[in-house]
Amino acid sequence: MTDTSLAFAKVNISLDIVSKMADGYHNLLTIMQTISLSDEITIECEPGEGVNVKANLPYLPGDERNIAAKAALVFFKHTGINGYRTDIEIRKNIPVCAGLGGGSADGACVLRMLDKMFETELGREVLESLGNTIGSDVPFCISGGTKLAKGRGEILTDLPPVPLLDIVICKPPFSCSTPELFRHIRCEKIRARPDTDGLIRSLEAGDTSGIARRMYNVFEDFLPRGKADIAEIKSILLDNGALGSVMTGSGPAVFGLFDSKANAQSAYEQLLTSNKDCFMAETVN
Repeated sequence: MTDTSLAFAKVNISLDIVSKMADGYHNLLTIMQTISLSDEITIECEPGEGVNVKANLPYLPGDERNIAAKAALVFFKHTGINGYRTDIEIRKNIPVCAGLGGGSADGACVLRMLDKMFETELGREVLESLGNTIGSDVPFCISGGTKLAKGRGEILTDLPPVPLLDIVICKPPFSCSTPELFRHIRCEKIRARPDTDGLIRSLEAGDTSGIARRMYNVFEDFLPRGKADIAEIKSILLDNGALGSVMTGSGPAVFGLFDSKANAQSAYEQLLTSNKDCFMAETVN
């Protein structure tokens, strides 16, 4: 049996780091939003053994080091299903190591697809729990939409959706190591934080400008390099009419929210002249 589905990227409308937990992880407070930029996942299950991954990016691993393979192995272990060779093909469109949750989206998509293909009907709560064993953003990517995430990202609360808006995303020509960036974080030195409560009130009121005004990511203040690139991209987005702009996740991708497709197209074309990893997308709920 074979199935194909889309794995949608995410952006962080806001991202705060509240504290460092006893286990060494950081306690996050972030509002996450699904966007239409997506990878395409095809799964083929036939009698046999093993899980294999093939992607259009040759440097991505094809074994359980790939989060998509890890998700399949977790699914089969949990359900007790065996005797199937599982081939996963990934057409990557979401840039890797960008803060857009591409790997997490792939893992979540595999869990959802296998649940559907094998008619196990595990439900959102179980799938999110399985996803939490794979990666911090996977639980969010199971159902997506607009959510408040706490802890490592696994404690989720549904929020009113972000209005339908155009999004322009640009990844500068470098990557950020999430573990390295976390090592730079000193919670006691964080002076500026996002107004999470105000963002939630703006979402409840459908106040697009209120949402855009409060977009903030504390990681931007701890970037070991690339601050000038981030600032330049944000400036171009805002100069072309973005309602708000912020880095997503641990970066380095930056996005802007637009209520005008013409303005979004203008920003996209200007950014594309000096950055190859530029994308136009929409909010997805």
